[in-house]
Amino acid sequence: MKPVLDEIDNKILALLMDDARLPVTTIAKLVGIARTTVIARIAALEKRQVIAGYGLKLNASMYQPAVRAYVGLSIDAKCANSLIKFLQQFPEVESLSAVSGAIDYMLTLRCASTEVLDKLLDQIGSLEGVRQTSTSIILSKRIDRSSI
Repeated sequence: MKPVLDEIDNKILALLMDDARLPVTTIAKLVGIARTTVIARIAALEKRQVIAGYGLKLNASMYQPAVRAYVGLSIDAKCANSLIKFLQQFPEVESLSAVSGAIDYMLTLRCASTEVLDKLLDQIGSLEGVRQTSTSIILSKRIDRSSI
C-alpha cells in the first residue's frame, strides 16, 4: 500500500529532490511551516520509507566516464542467480532490472572506455545460461529524473 502524501509532504519532497542539502530553515520558509514541523515531517517520511536515502549526483560535464551502455540480456531462467552474483562484482554495473518482453534483464553499464566495455561484454556473453545480449551505447540523456 502506497503511503498517502499531502500537499506539504509533496512540497518538502520536491525541495529535497532538487537539493537534498537544503537547510531545514529554508524548507520551512519556502513551504510556510515551522522548522520543527519540517523536521518532524522529514523524519516521518524517512520512517515510512518514502525517503529511502540520500545520495550524491555528479555533474556529468565534470565527471563522466567515457562510455555508458544499456545491455539487454536473454538468459536461461535457472542461471539468473549466478548471473546476478557475477554482475555484482563489477563496479561498472550501474543497474540491473528484470523486465518483461523479449529480453529478461536490462543492464546499465558505466565504463571508462570502449575497451573496458568490450571486455566486460565478452565476459557477460560467455557466461553459462546467457543466450543473447544486445548493447546500445548511450549518446546523451535528453531527460534525466534518475534521482527520483
